Amino acid sequence: MTTQAVSITIGNASMSKIFTATVNDSQWSLPLLDSISQQNLGILTPNAVYSWAQAEYAAGLMAWRIQRSDNLAVSRRGFGVLAGQNCMSEAGMPPTRINPTDILTVYAEPVDATPNQSNVLAWIDTTKGTELFGATAVGDMGDIQIKSVINGMTLGDAFFNSTMRSITIQCEDGCTLDSVEILDAQGGVQWTAQGNVRGAGPASRSNEYNLMVDGMALAITKGYSIKVNTISA
Repeated sequence: MTTQAVSITIGNASMSKIFTATVNDSQWSLPLLDSISQQNLGILTPNAVYSWAQAEYAAGLMAWRIQRSDNLAVSRRGFGVLAGQNCMSEAGMPPTRINPTDILTVYAEPVDATPNQSNVLAWIDTTKGTELFGATAVGDMGDIQIKSVINGMTLGDAFFNSTMRSITIQCEDGCTLDSVEILDAQGGVQWTAQGNVRGAGPASRSNEYNLMVDGMALAITKGYSIKVNTISA
């Protein structure tokens, strides 16, 4: 199992805090702790309202979330960037009040060491909820299905009888997202979009995602799946 160092700086107009950890890849991490006090987010700043977050990983890709430890409710989520490539223009988030039980956790993946393979994560938001999907060892232009990182469920199994509202995809560093497709139970393409490669510097337009689509209204039923085509660095 591989590990990597991660950090999330979270703040508002008058203060900010840095939370860090060394995490195991390919699983949701233990809570990140404040770099000075070694306390959880909610214990350190209960009832604070934050308006931005800058998340960084050492190499690969990473999703993050603010989650209550008592009932697992998630109040905010996003993607990190390669260390040193944060841009404040992408760091903003709706004002988020911190509950005393809130924690910061991340789900990181390394750069795939095998040529012509990549790792992929995707936040999928529906009327039934929001969940992190992903796949590892995605072969170039392999038309590979991504599934829930928690239980391995397909799009149709996880979100049947719901409406898809948005999708944001992050591929590993240097990887190009050629396309994403959502297919019905018969294999017919119901929705598709083209992606790109994430930026490689602070001045790039998008260092966080290869594709972000909001305002969707796609009905999801049993048998639906979502597949990606990627080109490794």
